[in-house]
Amino acid sequence: MEIRQYGSSGPGPSPAAGPPPPRRSRRLLRRLLVTVLAGSAAAGGALMLLPHEPAAPRRAAPPAAGPRAQAPALTAAAVTTGVPAALPDLAALIGRQESAVRARPRDARAWAVLGAAYVQRGRRAADAADYPRAERALRTALDTAGTRPAERAAALGGLAALANARRDFPAAKGYGEQALRLTPKSWPAYPPLIEAYTGLGDYEAARGALDKLLRLRTAAADRPAVMARASAVYRDRGWREDSVAQLTDAAAAARTPAEQAAYLAGVGQLAWERGDREDALRHFEAALRLDPDQRAALSGKARTLAALGRADEAVAVYRAALAKRPEARDALELGELQESLKRSDDAERSYGVLRERVRRSAAGGVDEELLTGQFEADHADADDAVKRLRAEWRRQPGIEVADALGWALYRAGEETEALTYVSIATDKAKGGGVISALYAFHRGMVERELGKDGPARRHLEEALRINPYFSPLGAPRAREALRELGKVSDEPPPDDVS
Repeated sequence: MEIRQYGSSGPGPSPAAGPPPPRRSRRLLRRLLVTVLAGSAAAGGALMLLPHEPAAPRRAAPPAAGPRAQAPALTAAAVTTGVPAALPDLAALIGRQESAVRARPRDARAWAVLGAAYVQRGRRAADAADYPRAERALRTALDTAGTRPAERAAALGGLAALANARRDFPAAKGYGEQALRLTPKSWPAYPPLIEAYTGLGDYEAARGALDKLLRLRTAAADRPAVMARASAVYRDRGWREDSVAQLTDAAAAARTPAEQAAYLAGVGQLAWERGDREDALRHFEAALRLDPDQRAALSGKARTLAALGRADEAVAVYRAALAKRPEARDALELGELQESLKRSDDAERSYGVLRERVRRSAAGGVDEELLTGQFEADHADADDAVKRLRAEWRRQPGIEVADALGWALYRAGEETEALTYVSIATDKAKGGGVISALYAFHRGMVERELGKDGPARRHLEEALRINPYFSPLGAPRAREALRELGKVSDEPPPDDVS
């Protein structure tokens, strides 16, 4: 790193050629040098972990940027605010930022952009190997930001996004709240914090943060990302039409194909959740035409093809998704589809892929206890699932964990306690109000086991009414359970059933 001569302001004699500076000036020089060297230590440590790149020769200043030359800056801005970016653009941005931090190791903003790009690439590519790199870059950004609020907030926001990607919602909340205190009127501080609150089951705080976000003035380029975050909160509240409207508007206003594809995939997922297979498939395919790397659209397409009865096509698409971006949840879905088709050997191979992906993700710092517990409850060791999910519930008690723990307790033969947790997942007063066929199915099966035939039938019917195709294994079980329950009971519905 180049250190400028203290006190030099332009051409003139070298300080070495004249008399020594006064004693006070020498003390200031020593202090400045110590400060610079100490501040460079963290940056130097992070630089050692970047890929080696030979020093480039000095070049003339580049010409003024035109629209095409401005694209990298736009990508950097998008990354730090969480706007979806294409994988090739992320790779190019990461290369540029690695060069930038080598050239300017004290540039906190450059480190923050690099860290945010690693986080987004890791999430998009389902590759947790990017997360340790992201953490080093973001902590270096924080160390080099000093007391500058905007730069500290960018680093803290990146750390919050990283913690969310790792399913570490308590850490994400801590970082997000620090970032928000520094820049309360900056919209990028809000989405990671809302995600963290949701993961912790604090839906009131998530709604409050969204209300504040929506009151902020945001630029036209930022509004699609804000609408997408609003859509997620509305979905968790059970406001399906509002959720679809927000995400549809976000897709229409998106500025890049990758951003539009991400929002279209989200609209497809909402269509899938309400059992509209044709609409879901249409949106997933539209997303893939815009961005073939849109992993959520690819797995959504596979899920929808299976629901349409096109099982062989679904298996092929799942395999393509796993070959391209191996994601543990995709492997679980493929295994369950294969199991429903009586292809047990293929299913076991898919579950083996799941286990391997979970190990890799855990090595990158991802909390995979929820997914592991869900898998163990249905396909391996229910008692182990209960142990894992109890610990997860104590740490971050969100609705998804409540449902998974309740189902694991049911599978382990603890139906009475199971009812407590599956009720949390389906009760608007206790949870977020999300409308989920899977959650209704789990509650209905637990109630059936406890002899509560009336509530059981209502919840099983609700599951199939929400989405008759919600699971290749669960939906047939729900229909079989309803056949066994027979006629509808005259017992009045409980107060907590919507």
